[in-house]
Amino acid sequence: LCERGIRTYDRQYTRNTLDLAAVPVVRKLSHLPIVVDPSHGTGWSEFVPAMALAAIAAGVDGLMIEVHPNPQKALSDGPQSLNFDQFAQLMPKVATLAQCVGRASQPI
Repeated sequence: LCERGIRTYDRQYTRNTLDLAAVPVVRKLSHLPIVVDPSHGTGWSEFVPAMALAAIAAGVDGLMIEVHPNPQKALSDGPQSLNFDQFAQLMPKVATLAQCVGRASQPI
């Protein structure tokens, strides 16, 4: 199951509204793994790290993050993609937080 945002009426700041409150609710209702996509959920790369960490704190089983070597030249979804350096800076934080909240951190 993947949370990637719900419709928003204010597109000035985000493409969608990432509903992290859904994570514990779905966890209670389902046995299936839960993944959050902060890239599509926000639509802007500057918000991806904060929402990725918030998703880990909410208890997700995984993250789906768009990464591109040069987001400005991406054919699609460039504004929401992290570059390789940004992704490399985020992953140690994800691993640390995941360990703090009792979640495993194994990038695939």
